[in-house]
Amino acid sequence: MTRRIVTVTLNPAIDQTVSIPNFAANAVNRVAWKQDDAGGKGVNVASFLAEAGHRVSVSGFLGRENDALFKTLFHQKQIEDHFVYLPGETRINIKIVDDAQGQVTDINYPGQAPTHPDVDGLRKVVHALAGSCDWFVFSGSVPANVSTTIYDELIGPLKAQGKTVVLDTSGDALRFGLPAKPDLIKPNQAELEEVLNTRLESHGAIVAAARELIDSGLTYVVVSMGAEGALFIDRAQAFHAQPPPVVLKSTVGAGDAMVAGTVAGLVSGASLRECATLGTAFSMGALGEIGPRLPTMEKIQAMRKLVTVREVV
Repeated sequence: MTRRIVTVTLNPAIDQTVSIPNFAANAVNRVAWKQDDAGGKGVNVASFLAEAGHRVSVSGFLGRENDALFKTLFHQKQIEDHFVYLPGETRINIKIVDDAQGQVTDINYPGQAPTHPDVDGLRKVVHALAGSCDWFVFSGSVPANVSTTIYDELIGPLKAQGKTVVLDTSGDALRFGLPAKPDLIKPNQAELEEVLNTRLESHGAIVAAARELIDSGLTYVVVSMGAEGALFIDRAQAFHAQPPPVVLKSTVGAGDAMVAGTVAGLVSGASLRECATLGTAFSMGALGEIGPRLPTMEKIQAMRKLVTVREVV
């Protein structure tokens, strides 16, 4: 039986993708088509893991007034909903796709501002889920009104109970989450450089920096580098996974897909090298879809064979 995995999204969003050929600022633009998706980093991870056959629960904060897309997604994918519902609306993130010029423009709304009682409610939900779930994935930014130490406060008690915890965030939320010693983090190269306040000029430098974090109590560091692939690092090994060139349809959820693929590998007992090919194949699959979606698992497995993996020593 697959293990139950919880994803926590503090600042979810409805991802609205609109296609505007030859988009121009300071001009009238006409939309060719649009697509709305329930999104947010942890919601995407949950969706991808559910497609891969895992039992998933979701939590975090959601607005009551525009929750229909989320409710539909959770029902379709048999995802257990443990969100703390707030008055008002979940934010909308607009992605303007311009195929004619090969450009994507992001317009992100601010999120909601949970109150102290809302945060206390989330703590109780996470504590309750720890009774039946072994894996927890915390993803995304921290909303207004919530301390950037929130991940440290939520992860600490889970680690004390022997749970496996993944943290995918950036900036102060990552910096203040590291002391809780999550088992895995997945920054991109710029996010890792920011949190360490240093430039990392080579794969070797990235591996060395990741190993310093591993020495402080982490188990895995996965660093995504866009078209240059990703580095998968633990105490003993480091692998560079390079995907072939892919036809890019949308970047929405590509990093979340890498998290989901890596977690799917680790949960099943796969080696770090196998996790590198699976995480990269998930990400490749998401890049080829509009919005946070994956192709079939058969296609994902075929994509794994196209990933070039070499050990970094």
